[in-house]
Amino acid sequence: MKTPAELTELFRTRGFKVTPQRQMLFRLLHGNDVHPTAESLYAAASAEMPTISLRTVYQTLSDLESMGEIQQLDMGTGSSRFDPNTDVHHHLVCERCGKVRDLYADFAISVPRGRAQGFTVKNAEVVFRGLCDTCKQGDEHHG
Repeated sequence: MKTPAELTELFRTRGFKVTPQRQMLFRLLHGNDVHPTAESLYAAASAEMPTISLRTVYQTLSDLESMGEIQQLDMGTGSSRFDPNTDVHHHLVCERCGKVRDLYADFAISVPRGRAQGFTVKNAEVVFRGLCDTCKQGDEHHG
């Protein structure tokens, strides 16, 4: 993901208004590897700037997604998650606490010849589901 300063410049060149709220969201997303929800970003942002609205958070995330700066993920954890890492990668998802982590793997996934059913496939992502280390430890202590 671009730095907050680069995103500010990108928004300006696209004719978007750059507000202190948006700049704070750029900062909160930069280097964020926990795949936050809009709600968790709103909670972090409103602690710093109580006047920010959830609508501003959603609009900013939507604008960033349309520019290709973040990816919206639906991991089946209840809320969409936002990933500022736009590199090709996969995900590990904890089925208990919903934690999502990036996974880089050196395997190639492709649709077998003749099975694409008319689709033009641009990319593929694998979601591995299981228990994170924290939830697994909880099981061991209670088992």
